[in-house]
Amino acid sequence: MKSALRILIFVVAMGTISGGLLFGINSLTATMIARNEELKLKSAVLDVLEIPYRPENVLELFDENVKILEKGDSVFYASVDGTTAFKFKGPGLWGTIEGILSINSDLKTIRVLRILHQEETPGLGGRIAEFEYLKGFRNKEIIPRISFVPSGKAKANNEVDAITGATGSSKALEKLLNETIQKKLSLLIGK
Repeated sequence: MKSALRILIFVVAMGTISGGLLFGINSLTATMIARNEELKLKSAVLDVLEIPYRPENVLELFDENVKILEKGDSVFYASVDGTTAFKFKGPGLWGTIEGILSINSDLKTIRVLRILHQEETPGLGGRIAEFEYLKGFRNKEIIPRISFVPSGKAKANNEVDAITGATGSSKALEKLLNETIQKKLSLLIGK
């Protein structure tokens, strides 16, 4: 009986101490974590709007060169040259895909696409986040929609090469981009 009581007291004491430490560490680092998330987002926006920056001047350049527009439940980032960017997030084949896309001022062609987070198979579907693959989206037409075709077959202005061996990931990204672009364009154009 005494040993069970000692174990219970020990467990309660350790749980209280551990919980207190975790709460304290969270309180101390919450501001730093929020700032790092802000820097990550603003750096990504500057990247897709093709505004050069150095790590030490991200916030200053963002404030000087990017206008934040809110329409409905969406946030858009506009540069002085008319390029507009927005975030997207949705299901991939194995997990969430999250990224940011910029559209040229014509609202018809992609400027830059970046994947910020993905959970696809490394070496296969995970290639959706590679710079070399994402370059293939530049100046692709988004109206009526982006179309993924077998690797090496992209010829039309709206066609992008799918990743060989990663059909599911390619189809998931195609669906996510087309649905997001359609929704965001309707908010931007006002339809």
